[in-house]
Amino acid sequence: MSSNLPEFPLASSQWDTRTAYFDLPSREPGPTTREWVISAALLCITFISTSFAGLFQLAGFDVSFALHAFAVKPGLIFRGLLFSVPLISILLAHELGHFIACRYYGMRCTPPFFIPIPFTLIGTFGAFIKIKSRFRHNRALFDIGVAGPLAGFLFTLPTLWIGISLSRLIPKGSFAPGELVFGEPLILRFFAALILGYSPDRQDLIVHPMAMAAWVGLLATSLNLLPIWQLDGGHILYAVAGQSWQKKITIVSISGLMLLSFLRWPPALSYLLFGVLLLVIGVRVRFYHPPTLMDQDELGPGRIFVGLLALLILILSFTLIPISIT
Repeated sequence: MSSNLPEFPLASSQWDTRTAYFDLPSREPGPTTREWVISAALLCITFISTSFAGLFQLAGFDVSFALHAFAVKPGLIFRGLLFSVPLISILLAHELGHFIACRYYGMRCTPPFFIPIPFTLIGTFGAFIKIKSRFRHNRALFDIGVAGPLAGFLFTLPTLWIGISLSRLIPKGSFAPGELVFGEPLILRFFAALILGYSPDRQDLIVHPMAMAAWVGLLATSLNLLPIWQLDGGHILYAVAGQSWQKKITIVSISGLMLLSFLRWPPALSYLLFGVLLLVIGVRVRFYHPPTLMDQDELGPGRIFVGLLALLILILSFTLIPISIT
């Protein structure tokens, strides 16, 4: 008598990983009430800190002057809403993209947690969700990784259009020495040229707070899409190319990010510090990306197309030198 059962040439550890997929419940529990309360509290605090950041921008980033003006006339804080409302919307859309994708696949995760940073240029270090489940397969890893940047980018586009429409142009070289200058990603220059007739060789762009919120959204999107380790781009890269290529491209990307800081002298610290942080953490864990329970899962041509779209968004959103001083 013979058996028609197929052979499984897998190591015992691989077999354990495969079978673990079938042991998972179809849907794991959602966030706890405590997590939702913490999320709401951090959102409220970040809303306040980003509103003050918007006020600082209107005051030419003079924090002491802005605080004095607010003390004399508290109603000025409402002008900061022109920055905080669109920025919070963009960041929230990004994190809810991850959250909804996680829940779609029945995975357990926290709600979005914002990181408020009072009395700074933008008032926040962004937001994050913590995923508490193993990724079930490559499709889930890819979808969860790409959902955040796509959702955030979709919210950024109308914000950028309106913000650029409310911005103004001044003659080239009008900035005083010591002023902050923000880099211009390709899509911002395209919108500015289309709407205002902006020519970087002849003009400087003074952006409206809404355009500044979009600029922060573009920066957050591009950084998250970098093909590095545990960033969203790292998840996408792992799902598309596998662990070996993910490690190699991560090391090259971190090195390139730090080298960008030396395009000007003295070097800009923006990417240098971020790159060093990613490098230190990555080396400690050997750039390890946790495998999914079904790493052999095929993505299909549709997801490959979306991956290429994410790469295009990275190129359009990326800024070579985010912040410099005249």
